[in-house]
Amino acid sequence: MKPVECRTLTLTEQERHDIERANELGRQPVLLVHGLWLLSSSWDPWRTLIEENGFVAVAPGWPDDPETVTQGRENPDVFAHKMIGAVTDHYAEAISLLTRKPALIGHSFGGLIVQKLAGTGVAAATVAIDAAPFRGVLNVPLTSIRAGAPILRNPVNRGRAIALTFEEFTYSWANNLPEAEARNLYDTYHVAASGVPLFQDVLANLNPFTEAKVDVDNPDRGPLLIIAGEKDNTIPPAISTASFRHQQRNPGVTEYLEISGRGHSLTIDSGWPDVARAALNFIQRNV
Repeated sequence: MKPVECRTLTLTEQERHDIERANELGRQPVLLVHGLWLLSSSWDPWRTLIEENGFVAVAPGWPDDPETVTQGRENPDVFAHKMIGAVTDHYAEAISLLTRKPALIGHSFGGLIVQKLAGTGVAAATVAIDAAPFRGVLNVPLTSIRAGAPILRNPVNRGRAIALTFEEFTYSWANNLPEAEARNLYDTYHVAASGVPLFQDVLANLNPFTEAKVDVDNPDRGPLLIIAGEKDNTIPPAISTASFRHQQRNPGVTEYLEISGRGHSLTIDSGWPDVARAALNFIQRNV
């Protein structure tokens, strides 16, 4: 596989170990990219299922992410200043060290990042789940504006790391869940998030040099599946379908799947296996 260019070396020793393991096993790698307000540990159930299906899973965090939710809550400032380009480069570094072209799965801002990476031709297949919009996607429903308000209402938050209150988390992530499950997800997974990617994304259509840009035309993009949760307040289906229409310009396989009754927490709530199996089915069919 052709090496991927990246600006800096940011992988941790553990992340490099996971990549070495994937290379040694020789199976098809599946690289997982989380979004804001989560850590890579949120993919742990997925990693088990992926490997039970004959693949090998690799799930780096974002640059400088702590290892645990507890550590993240003790030092939330570590999440500040993470920009879309730097995070994408971090995952590009991981891909450059793999001996096989990986399939990519990303959620939320991770869904945007895997589409950016696929647009450079490094993905065997890509699944973008409730993905943040890229430049050219104009649909911004009111629920999405409200979900982003905890960060976007104060320009100073661009340089901060912001945690959601439980009420904000419930609206933007767990609006379709019983309160007990929402509380469990919040307590188990939620950490602060960098404010700057949201500002980059909301201004993407005003900035021709934005990092929130995806090459949808590259014929080497590979097969792409966009998954949307029907009840997602943060990334409503209107955003996902608009992204799908842009991606359909690509000559490669481009598919769309809307999962009934699911919100933005669909990768971590009790229904995650349905989403994971849909993603793996697409990869199995196309890799």
